[in-house]
Amino acid sequence: MIRKPAVAGSFYEADEDSLKRRIEWCFKHELGPGQIPDHLGTERELKGIIVPHAGYMYSGPIAAHAYLNLAEDGLPDTFIILCPNHTGMGSGVSTVSEGQWETPLGLSSIDEEFTEQLLKNAAILDSEPLAHHQEHSCEVQLPFLQYIAGMGGKRFEIVPICMWMQDLETASEIGRALAKTRDELDRDVVLVASTDFTHYQPQQIASNNDGQVLDSIRSLDEIRFLNTVGELNVSMCGYGAVAATIVYSKMKGVKKAEIYKYATSGDITGDYSAVVGYASAGLI
Repeated sequence: MIRKPAVAGSFYEADEDSLKRRIEWCFKHELGPGQIPDHLGTERELKGIIVPHAGYMYSGPIAAHAYLNLAEDGLPDTFIILCPNHTGMGSGVSTVSEGQWETPLGLSSIDEEFTEQLLKNAAILDSEPLAHHQEHSCEVQLPFLQYIAGMGGKRFEIVPICMWMQDLETASEIGRALAKTRDELDRDVVLVASTDFTHYQPQQIASNNDGQVLDSIRSLDEIRFLNTVGELNVSMCGYGAVAATIVYSKMKGVKKAEIYKYATSGDITGDYSAVVGYASAGLI
């Protein structure tokens, strides 16, 4: 079973050469890290990253900060990509247990062994491909991963997790189940939490509220983080993915969350009247 791309040609370019040029544009952009990764490191200290998922024209340069740090740290065997459910399709928390996902840069296989064990460890999780059929927030991470993996001929597998339910109990269960599964299989994994921050607020409100949310992420306290999102009424779409990543990362000994970059759509378009906030971060 091959899951075909849903947003190639809209969120990112639909042909291989153009997509590679766009990804390189993201790395070199003035809001990006300013350089294309030229090697894969071997440190493997990163346990998770937080990345945006808008069209590459808008959020790609911000995402590139996390992917540069990932490349320099080194790639794992498996990426667990946690994302919100924008479509409402599928069950409350959904994964895919078999097959491959396609982008213009190639195919990425599901880690079927990890997924099978994870389904045993997380009763709340279902194998439900429908949830992922049109969902963009996981898909847009794959070309970045495939691009940097291609530099070193590195192979990796994925476990996509789509979260309609994003409350503390759900996020905690998923985070704990991921940690348990990782230990049982002794698998080298990195979590990718796919989220945008404030949606369609003036720049000053967005940057102020998002700044407080980012401070709560730095605290590595999932309860404080979710409370901050709720108290400020921040329209952050992937807060459950971030909370699950915090829970998992603390169980794996993470000591800090480093915010690499924050910007808004207004910093790209020049229209600051109603922006979307984007951030990238690493949990080490």
